[in-house]
Amino acid sequence: MSKPFVFEKPAGMRDTLPAFYQNNEDIKNRIKQEMESWGYQFIQTPTLEYHDTVGEASAILDQQLFKLLDMEGKTLVLRPDMTAPIARVVSSSMKQVAYPLRLAYSSPVFRAQQREGGRPAEFEQVGIELIGEGTASAEAEALALMSEVFKKSEIASFTVAVGHIGFVQELLSEILGNDDRAADLLRYLNEKNYVGYTSHVKKLPLSSIDTQRLLKLLDLRGGIEVLEEASSLNPNRRGQQTLQELKNLYDLLEDYDAAQNIVFDFTLFSHMSYYTGIVFEGYGAGIGAPIASGGRYDDLLSRFDRKAPAIGFAIRMDYFVEALGKKKDDTKRQCILYTNERRKEALKLARNMRSEGKRLVMQNLSGVKNVDEFSKRFDDVLYLIGTQQGEDFS
Repeated sequence: MSKPFVFEKPAGMRDTLPAFYQNNEDIKNRIKQEMESWGYQFIQTPTLEYHDTVGEASAILDQQLFKLLDMEGKTLVLRPDMTAPIARVVSSSMKQVAYPLRLAYSSPVFRAQQREGGRPAEFEQVGIELIGEGTASAEAEALALMSEVFKKSEIASFTVAVGHIGFVQELLSEILGNDDRAADLLRYLNEKNYVGYTSHVKKLPLSSIDTQRLLKLLDLRGGIEVLEEASSLNPNRRGQQTLQELKNLYDLLEDYDAAQNIVFDFTLFSHMSYYTGIVFEGYGAGIGAPIASGGRYDDLLSRFDRKAPAIGFAIRMDYFVEALGKKKDDTKRQCILYTNERRKEALKLARNMRSEGKRLVMQNLSGVKNVDEFSKRFDDVLYLIGTQQGEDFS
């Protein structure tokens, strides 16, 4: 195997340059402030976790996990998501803290890519987990908070698509007879391969009525009226109950003033296998992938011996920043260029200016080869040269 060039990076890894980094931090801080204003407390988990615990519970494909061995030979993984690590914390360090818990995080996650293809292997998520409450109120809170983050961040246009894994699984299993037969169709939905789904359905040995019921599922996208259309598929009692729960959820979102951007989408499915109920994705105009996603996961905590219902969502910061578009940087950057004999004066001036909140670079003139090019980086340059403050230099 050839040695990589000195400028090469591992597949999927990215460098973040100053302008993007600062923009990302500013946006992230606004998101965190909004989450904190809703009572969510931020925590941090280790970058490395055990494969046998968090790695297996994460629902990320095993081939996407970054693995390494510790000194005792135990397999570790770089955390592939934040929900499973938080479930571990809630069931251990926070075991004595009563439910419900409102926790938040801002952390990078790692998912290996076979080929880069523009897909990052490391990306940052900011998200929340509402643990210990299995009510529609918890679902409405999560969806309303996500919508509020979008609004406060001034994303020009966004949509939140809401589906229900339980309803779809129940309907497919009822028509096809068992979960194994439903798995193929669920895979097509997860891949958003609707052509493949349609082709597969038409090959199944079903009655014309059941074939149409399965095909009709692809059309169940839209406003509150979609719940009535879903009811026409004649779901069983449990399916009808789910539709009523979604109607109640929509009513709660109207109370939050968060229903106007909601669409129901019964084709929505997630690769995260621990989701058990509603799933949702947030989309920004012009971005082809979800900028945020989440759902209800009522069984995950039981894997860590503290069973509890839970719901949460994560915002992908790279997509979120892209959805916002390029923002004009109004930050004024200033520089003091000084010679050795005026160093003390320059230091005193710099302290005063920084105390006023100004962003300031101090630079000894002897370290600059091309003053004109260096000065172009700043909005203002103050020259302390020789004995005259403000003397023009060329």
